[in-house]
Amino acid sequence: MVQLNGHAPRDFLRASAICPVARRRALLYRLFSMVDIHCHILPGIDDGAKSMEISVQMAEIAIADGITHVIATPHSNAEYNFRPELVLQLRNELQAKVEGRLTLATGCDFHLSYENLADIQVNKTKYTLNQKNYLLVEFADFAIPPNIDDTLHNLHLLGPHPIITHPERNGLIRHQPEKLWRWMRQGCYVQVTAQSLLGRFGKDTAKIVLDWLDDDRIHFVASDAHSVTGRPLKLREAYDLVAKRRGISIADALFTHNPMAAFEGNPLPYQPTPPADPKAPGYKKKKRFIFF
Repeated sequence: MVQLNGHAPRDFLRASAICPVARRRALLYRLFSMVDIHCHILPGIDDGAKSMEISVQMAEIAIADGITHVIATPHSNAEYNFRPELVLQLRNELQAKVEGRLTLATGCDFHLSYENLADIQVNKTKYTLNQKNYLLVEFADFAIPPNIDDTLHNLHLLGPHPIITHPERNGLIRHQPEKLWRWMRQGCYVQVTAQSLLGRFGKDTAKIVLDWLDDDRIHFVASDAHSVTGRPLKLREAYDLVAKRRGISIADALFTHNPMAAFEGNPLPYQPTPPADPKAPGYKKKKRFIFF
């Protein structure tokens, strides 16, 4: 659990109702405590930041937005070779430039290639978030790997908790969300992109994400930032949208508590119940009413 001055955030929120000082401290907590578990802030190693100067600018944008922790997650796929020693070196350089104003860790945007799946069998924490026990798993925008159910199940048995990244941007999942619900029942988590909520990837995608938000299908919101302008390292606007639509407690869960738990390798404090399996005994389909 994230803490502020030795107290749990929930305690501060409860106390803020009766104590003006606690109210101000709770407000500061919410303004300056978001955690981003998915971004491409490190320079020159994938399609993210092109230079250290841009990396610093992205970090400054995050700080100004109220983000305190960031996990740099470069791609590991056929196009970009994941080199953890270089990733750590670049992280250390960037951390020195922002000093203590932003806490940086490393992870990976993990593609389910044969090579990656073979390597993670031997190097279990090489690709995980902050070298703990959560793993970002990314699909192509218009494809789902074959035998995906078995692959995700085997990953889970290996140790890492798979986090499906931006499934709302995958055309097949958008049209067949029952696949995503099945993976949730297997123990996977769902991370959507903040810019998807705000319409950056189209109105249809935004509507789908809002529907998932209303139905408690989301565990994390992350930036998936790649640049300073087009895809910036910002979460505040999306946080405000979620807080207005679902309340502060859900917004805090998706932008702070769950991401910090993944950062630290702890169980997620917010885990909505996965949707039921239509094939399971006793399943009752929701009634639909048609009016003429």
